[in-house]
Amino acid sequence: MPLKIYTILLRLVAPLLWAYMFVRARGAGSTWQIFSAERFGFYALPWDGEEPVWVHAVSLGETHAAHNLILQFLARGERVLLTHMTATGRAEGARLFAAEIAAGQLRQQWIPYDFSGATQKFFRHYRPRLGILVEREVWPNLIEQAQLSAVPMILASARFSQKSQKQVKQIDQVFLSLMRDAYAGIDLVLAQTEDDATRLFDVGALNIHVVGNLKFDVVLPGVAVDAGRAWRERLGREVIAIASTREGEDAMFVQALAQQASTALFLLIPRHPQRFDEAAALLEQAGIAMVRWSVLRHVTQPEQMLAGIKVVLCDTLGEMPFFYAASDVAIVAGSFAPVGGQNLIEACALGTPVIVGPHTHNFSEAVAHAVEIGAAAQIQSIEPLDAAQRAVSMAVFWLQDQQALSEKSRLAREWVGQHTGATARILQQITELEAARDQTLPTQH
Repeated sequence: MPLKIYTILLRLVAPLLWAYMFVRARGAGSTWQIFSAERFGFYALPWDGEEPVWVHAVSLGETHAAHNLILQFLARGERVLLTHMTATGRAEGARLFAAEIAAGQLRQQWIPYDFSGATQKFFRHYRPRLGILVEREVWPNLIEQAQLSAVPMILASARFSQKSQKQVKQIDQVFLSLMRDAYAGIDLVLAQTEDDATRLFDVGALNIHVVGNLKFDVVLPGVAVDAGRAWRERLGREVIAIASTREGEDAMFVQALAQQASTALFLLIPRHPQRFDEAAALLEQAGIAMVRWSVLRHVTQPEQMLAGIKVVLCDTLGEMPFFYAASDVAIVAGSFAPVGGQNLIEACALGTPVIVGPHTHNFSEAVAHAVEIGAAAQIQSIEPLDAAQRAVSMAVFWLQDQQALSEKSRLAREWVGQHTGATARILQQITELEAARDQTLPTQH
């Protein structure tokens, strides 16, 4: 009964959800394809191959996290179905797996909306061998249809904050056992930390194991990393990245940069492309000399073009490894506005010391460990502009002691190295789950 009530209400509020998606996608063209057939479970191309491994990576961060895991399945000769909810996730998946998509080994689709009919059509069309939800995105009808289709579901590298725990409980106050049933319907839950595991158990998840964070197994493109380091060396100038800024953060960092007299070059990197022009306008209004990366990246002698330039607005997608490799320090944003923070692991893996803001509940344990070991620092000011100003000042201060900065770089790489291995542990757990299921299946005569 709770699932039926939820489904009816979902249909009633769907127009509001589509309006929300439209607003988020505004400025990004029609790439979200809000009303595309596949979002409703209709597919133009047949699936003519063996049962695929289905991986759902909702957006950009989850797509990066799933990269190495997907590579392992592909290396085994598996065919992979990769689904997304957002345009940034889909675009990055298309970039990371371009060769496999062209070869037919991997197919991308939008995840169907959580209507019972759409999810049923999805499972009937693709008949996945198993489903892997990366980090989050537990939808009641999706889990229900997976059970009805006998598709084992795995929540991998699961993170579950106190905020998420509270939200799930609030939903169940209205819909009785809706979300508890959904979490209980997941066959295998592989949590990032003990705290995540405890909270997931509290909302109904069973069969929980702690395996670590897939993001520590990041696969960084060597060509991009080498190019970034060579670019920095040629520049002969210290570089500070302000990475993955979210809505509202560009303005506070632009103001902080306007007050900063350092000769360092700053890379301002908005997380979403629809805000590139807005960030450019903010820099121009503040009178800050800037150039767009989409122009600069084609220049063979960047040091000449950057004379007198304070900020490079990084207005492309998929080049974060280059930017981190080219930087002496990285301020990882998404943590100065109350949105929960962004992934700091990629920068640390390259040996780029990190500064984050006060709002890091999406990566709370990772941030705490990185700060404890000395690979990162966290600004604790609760006033957003003050936090941004302190972060920029700290980054500039770090540049004054190259020996201490080099030690932070070593500690950052060492910290990441200590936490790798989640991919192998997840694959092992999946192998054991499948072996146990094979033993319980009736013998065919």
